[in-house]
Amino acid sequence: MESLSRTEFVDACHVALRLASRPEVAEAWDAESACAGMTVGGLTHHLLAQAKYVARFLGQPPTTDSPIPLLDHYAGAAWVSAAPEDEANTSIRDEGNDAAAVGRDAVLAEVEPLIAQLPDLLRTPRDPDTIFIPWQGWALTTDHFLVTRSMEIMVHSDDLAASVGLPTPEFPDSIAAHVVDLLGGVAVRRHGQAAVIRGLSRPQRAPGSISAF
Repeated sequence: MESLSRTEFVDACHVALRLASRPEVAEAWDAESACAGMTVGGLTHHLLAQAKYVARFLGQPPTTDSPIPLLDHYAGAAWVSAAPEDEANTSIRDEGNDAAAVGRDAVLAEVEPLIAQLPDLLRTPRDPDTIFIPWQGWALTTDHFLVTRSMEIMVHSDDLAASVGLPTPEFPDSIAAHVVDLLGGVAVRRHGQAAVIRGLSRPQRAPGSISAF
């Protein structure tokens, strides 16, 4: 598969920002979202934080650490295999809920200028073209990090839309293709090839779930 389009990644960030700017989100800000234990505001902050991470990390020098493979990133991330009430997941929910206390307008005001900076940041050459992920302790290539953020943006945009009764927004085709490829790869590692192939093509023999997470 070709590298993820950096221009379309910026487009994906704008799709998420438009969703977060809808009045339905502001009206339900303190209500529980489709993600149990997370408010609509907390979910919105977590969604928009993905663009913030990219802008922050691209503004720092590249790491000299060797990047790990994309699927190994998910094999090593504690939240992937953690139960919903494990600290690896509750800390994410609590952080989003706490950060949302400033209100919707403040959350948007913080992220809008950062998204505006992304085109220039993504065009700036990096050597090596790597990003260190501080909460994990390892590095990815910039393109692979963008794939991970694209997945977060698409999945949590669906969560947010479902939380406030809006249609899930459409994302650029190349972004969706990379996210589907990523989720498929993680699902194969978790459930095996046969389970995923059956889940996608033979529902009569499919397991109950082939969810990546």
